[in-house]
Amino acid sequence: MSAPAGGPWARRRRIAIGVEYDGGAYSGWQAQPHARSIQAVLEAALARVADAPVALVCAGRTDAGVHAHEQVAHFDTRAVRSPRAWLLGANTYLGADVSVRWVHAVPDHFHARYSALSRTYRYLILNRGARSALAAGRALLVHQPLDITAMQAGAAQLLGEHDFSAFRSAQCQSRSPVRVLQRLAIERSGEWVTIEASANAFLHHMARNLVGVLLAIGLHRTAPEAARLQLRSRVRDPRTVTAAAAGLYLWRVHYPPPFALPIDPAADSAIMGPALPGRPQIS
Repeated sequence: MSAPAGGPWARRRRIAIGVEYDGGAYSGWQAQPHARSIQAVLEAALARVADAPVALVCAGRTDAGVHAHEQVAHFDTRAVRSPRAWLLGANTYLGADVSVRWVHAVPDHFHARYSALSRTYRYLILNRGARSALAAGRALLVHQPLDITAMQAGAAQLLGEHDFSAFRSAQCQSRSPVRVLQRLAIERSGEWVTIEASANAFLHHMARNLVGVLLAIGLHRTAPEAARLQLRSRVRDPRTVTAAAAGLYLWRVHYPPPFALPIDPAADSAIMGPALPGRPQIS
């Protein structure tokens, strides 16, 4: 009788996966005792394929209601399965709002979090007077016209390496507030506005707080210079709204080329298609 694939005699392998999800029904990425999480449902699905427990490490823990176009995670296993078997098997046991996009074997020194060079988040805004029946939970609806030029002027003042204490939550546990904001771009396509932020790493609520100050600028509630002044203050302004989670997507995690992780060319498109519109509103 042939031995089953995997088992205590098999070499432990490290597997990386790319995952997309609608975070609306979840408490966030991280597993919690009494709440539904992305991590828990993924680990349960992969464990059924592996016929053994699976523990995932992700590139960035998204908050409740935040989505992912391409979250990256890794796990170690002695189970011997082809990438296709992992992919199809996991998706068989996942609900419609979570999907494994790709599976890739990686060397033992790969780490989903610490090997990442940078992360990119995108925030989707529907800028029109009428609500969208298709956009619920997928984008922020802003009724008043947004001044994109003013928002771009404010964004330019935030680029570079800075202490981003003014843009993190009180619950942030990061040892250092210093981050390198490599890109903060605002683009409009008809009624759709996309804000894209890329950094070496993000503080807790940093992406949503950046969007919050840019929205205040775009609505002419404050001047573009407010972004620079808030940054220099190193103090969170309680008057600045943290943008709703529903519009935020972990869009892509960037790794060194030698890991040869799959890259989706569509992830580099400038604007997410208008098939993903949102319920939260700013009046």
